[in-house]
Order: sequence, then structure tokens, then C-alpha cells
Amino acid sequence: MTELQQTKTASWRDYKELTKPNVVLLMILTSAIGMFMAVPGMVPLHILVLGNLGIALCAGSAAAVNHLVDQRVDQKMARTHNRPLAQGRVSSRHATLFAAILGGLGMYILLTWINPLTAWLTLASLVGYAFVYTMFLKRATPQNIVIGGLAGAAPPLLGWTAVTGQIDGHALLLVLIIFAWTPPHFWALAIHRREEYAAAAIPMLPVTHGVAFTKLHILLYTILMFLVTLLPYATHMSGPLYLLGAVVLGGGFLYWAIELMRDKNPNAPMETFKYSIIYLMSLFVIMLVDHYVFPMSDA
Repeated sequence: MTELQQTKTASWRDYKELTKPNVVLLMILTSAIGMFMAVPGMVPLHILVLGNLGIALCAGSAAAVNHLVDQRVDQKMARTHNRPLAQGRVSSRHATLFAAILGGLGMYILLTWINPLTAWLTLASLVGYAFVYTMFLKRATPQNIVIGGLAGAAPPLLGWTAVTGQIDGHALLLVLIIFAWTPPHFWALAIHRREEYAAAAIPMLPVTHGVAFTKLHILLYTILMFLVTLLPYATHMSGPLYLLGAVVLGGGFLYWAIELMRDKNPNAPMETFKYSIIYLMSLFVIMLVDHYVFPMSDA
């Protein structure tokens, strides 16, 4: 496509899509909850607003880089073929500039109004997702989402450090929850889209090791995730309301993991994927409610 074709139909919605707003919103939810979990009372308003804004801008920048790197792959997949870069509505040059502006502005906000630790951790997360995962791991190993998932698990830690200026074990526990959640969440989608990943030569686990192998690993990681989500209660970070929520929600996730293993419901992969999103949002919201209803003395 010519440059004119690439840019003449671009709209603000195309640039918004480059930032993967739904993904960023989930990240900011966990970031904000990380902030609230770090303090017994209210998070200072300027940190709540500017901290999450800076983190969101950097996350949007990383997402735009992901679009840039994956534009040829996106053209081959039904889920992504209509993305702005894949369709040529936004040029690579403009997307690069857009990503640079977002990332630069996000870092400026974090360095100026939050603290250097949060800024550099956010930059490390951006680089980890946009470059290490997207440019290398995604195409190098079927364990891509396991290794690369650490970058996507960082937001609660970023929220915590934005408030306290230091890394805490409880903040790392929040990271661990998302880290353990990521493989079963994404592998469920990968099963549903395995033929597209195969056509695009992306070595996702169901492509390289088969669907049955992937379903087994979804179950194993779901069990691991369930156990990890009990740790906030075990370490006195959270109280009984959180424990109840973690058990009920985790039981729902285990149900879908077993439903996948039974292989009798053709819609199970996407139903598992959809439930996993509701699961993570609900778990963190319940954690936040518990934090104020049952305040722990050392939380």
C-alpha cells in the first residue's frame, strides 16, 4: 500500500486501537488496586491520577510497538487482520512516532511527579513486553507467554511503588498471582486460534505440542494459580472476604480447566478465556474491598 493509502483513512479510533485499550484498562485496574493495597487509608489523589496515567501511557506505547512488530502476522489472523497497521490505515512511521510520544510522556510524568523507581520499573516492563516478548520470545519458544508474562504482571507492583517508593513482598505476591494466571488465560485463546497461529508460524503451545498437552498444562497452571491466590490470606495481607472470593472464583476457573480436559464442549476454550478475564478483575476487586472491610495491621 502507498503512504497515502496508509494514512488517508486514519482516525483517532485507529490510534486508540493501537494502544489496546481493553488490555490497558485491566492493567490499570490492577495498578490502582496495588496502590490501595499499599496503604491503610486513601491513596494521595495526585499519585492515583498521575501514577496510573503514566503507567497507562507507557502500556499504550508498548501495545503500539506490538502492533508495529506484528503487523505482517496480524494480516494472517482473523482476530487481528483488521488492525490499523495490518490494514494500512496507519503507517509504520506514524505508529512509531505515536509510540515514542506516548512512552516519552508516560516516563516524564512518572519521573517528574511519582518517583524514579516506578518510572524505571515501568520502562523495564515496556521493554520486556514490546521488545523481549514481541520481537524475540513470541517467535522463539512455545513457553513465550510463560516467560514474557512477567512484563504483563508488573502493574500491581508499579502501583505499589508509586505510593511507597519501595518494593515490598506483598507487592511481589500480587505480581505472582497475575504471572500464574497468564498461561491458562492465554493458552485457552491459543487453542481456539491454533490454526491461525500455525499459519502465522507463531510457536504457541497448542501448535507445537498439541491441544491435549496444552489442556493438561492449563489445568496444572490453574491449580498452581489457585494455590498462589491463597497466599495473600496466608501471609495476612488479606482477610476472610478475600479468601472466600479466591476459593469461589478459583473453583470456577478449575471447573473450566476440567471442562477443557473433558473435551465435550467445543466452546470451552473461548468460555475459559472469557471467564479468566472476569476472574482476574473480580479477584482484585474483592481483594480491594476486603482491604478496607477487614484491614490487616501489617498490610
